[in-house]
Amino acid sequence: MYQVLALDLDGTVLTDDHTIHPEVKQAIHEAKQHCHVMIVTGRHHTAARPYYYELGLDTPIICCNGTYVYDYKTETVLTHNAIEHQHALKFIELADEHKLKMVMYITDAMTYSNYNPFEYMLVLEEWAEQAPERHRPNIYRVDSFTDTARQTDYVWKFVVEGEQASVDRLMQTPWVTEHFNGERSWSNRIDFAAKGNSKGRRLAEYVSSLGFVPSQVIAIGDNHNDISMLQYAGLGVAMKNADDIVKLNAQAICKTDNNQDGLAHLIREQIKG
Repeated sequence: MYQVLALDLDGTVLTDDHTIHPEVKQAIHEAKQHCHVMIVTGRHHTAARPYYYELGLDTPIICCNGTYVYDYKTETVLTHNAIEHQHALKFIELADEHKLKMVMYITDAMTYSNYNPFEYMLVLEEWAEQAPERHRPNIYRVDSFTDTARQTDYVWKFVVEGEQASVDRLMQTPWVTEHFNGERSWSNRIDFAAKGNSKGRRLAEYVSSLGFVPSQVIAIGDNHNDISMLQYAGLGVAMKNADDIVKLNAQAICKTDNNQDGLAHLIREQIKG
């Protein structure tokens, strides 16, 4: 019997309009009675918070592609591999040299430039304003990434976007490949976390701490940053909306995309009392 259900958010639990299908929500509520249900996401914990409480979860969450594990009950970081401050400062310089837009995930917030704003952050801010105040994501603009990085305890992740050639050049820079994991989240958008971080690696550590083994885990996702956890899990499931590379690394494919209720049927088939 499966003991752990690890769920990606965007493109998996969430529909394209960033809501949760009622049947999927109900199936997750049902699964909680029989196994350990947790979110494993590329998101900062502040941006996952509204969904965590909507789903009624009480487990820790794996954030920023495995960079850290966060406990909402105590509002504490349980374990992490954050970006070293000197590496963060140099990365900011390189991204600026390549004229890339950037988001910097820090201790308790997602930050972006006041002078060169990231378009999708404007949409995310608008979404955040609609969340219940007590669960509202912390997103704001900064005048200086360098000053902000120096003043925060943790830098979790960078997201950069720009001309395809510039993004690729940054990703292929020897110093960057030495110190960072780069995972493409859009054609011209890359997530950069500290070297060694991945969803699969952090999930494996967490599952082991619970006393379970990979064969007792179901992991479900849709994007390239999910591949590591799909490969790790006893049952790795790709959403129908995933691309072919993700599907090739899964043992099963969800019958529908993230906008329908196929995920609910899959969870009910696999997680039984």
